[in-house]
Amino acid sequence: MPSLIIPQRLSPGDLVGVISPSGPVDEPELQAGLDMIKSSGFEVLKGTYLFCRKGYLAGDDEKRLKDLHAMFANRDIKAVFCTRGGYGTMRLLDRINYALIRENPKIIAGFSDITALLTAIHEKTGLITFHGPVLQGLTAGNRACFEGLIHTLTIGEPFNISLGDGYAIVPGAATGHLTGGNLSLICSLIGTPYFPALRGAILFIEEKGESLYRIDRMLTHLLLSGSLNGLAGVVAGEFTGCADMEDIKGLLTDRISGLRIPVATGLSTGHGMENITLPIGLSAQLDSGSMTLSIKSACVTG
Repeated sequence: MPSLIIPQRLSPGDLVGVISPSGPVDEPELQAGLDMIKSSGFEVLKGTYLFCRKGYLAGDDEKRLKDLHAMFANRDIKAVFCTRGGYGTMRLLDRINYALIRENPKIIAGFSDITALLTAIHEKTGLITFHGPVLQGLTAGNRACFEGLIHTLTIGEPFNISLGDGYAIVPGAATGHLTGGNLSLICSLIGTPYFPALRGAILFIEEKGESLYRIDRMLTHLLLSGSLNGLAGVVAGEFTGCADMEDIKGLLTDRISGLRIPVATGLSTGHGMENITLPIGLSAQLDSGSMTLSIKSACVTG
């Protein structure tokens, strides 16, 4: 692994770049999110190809890649926000200029399909990336979700997350670097150079719209591949539109408890109304006794 890089914190007046590295988006769908950035005291630079469309992609691979590279090459931009998930970031991973990113480190945030991008950037450069809300779908009803993102990126102090609404599947406590995101994307990266380093890690997972047997298959795939060997702990986020959480809990008990590491549910991250921002790559502690996930150090600097 490259040495850890902690990005500079956001400050009022900073310029935020907005890109669409996955699925396409229409301008009206972004307006509320763009307004939230501006009302929080930041300027916005839209990617050149932000509203391009090519079927299920936000333009062809070259255009989406150009926007990503342009944002990291621009020294005035302090953070890069993504418009939505969908599908598309995996198509870019083997063409990304990771040296450019390592030489110009800055905040990048998103979730869902953006999981692949966040993981690849962290694995190849050491840069802390941020699993948090995208701009599409932000409304007054979930403004707190966006405000949590901004608080994390501007303050960045160590913090504790309550898992109080969840369940301790395997009691215990463990410390390790935090990684994870969308379960489908994590599984899709198995066997590639962009798969997250899981040995000694606290793995968080979330999913949307997958039936129980498909989630079973993903977890089983991770187990059979040996990818979970040496894992320190697992914490489950939202499984929106998948199955009853009791069924998810039972599946995690069946598939994961045999690892004999702390396992808990109750993390408010994923496709629900709450999506807590999580720094990928930083040290964290999972305590399924006190039902907390603690980020142990500052995730931004300066």
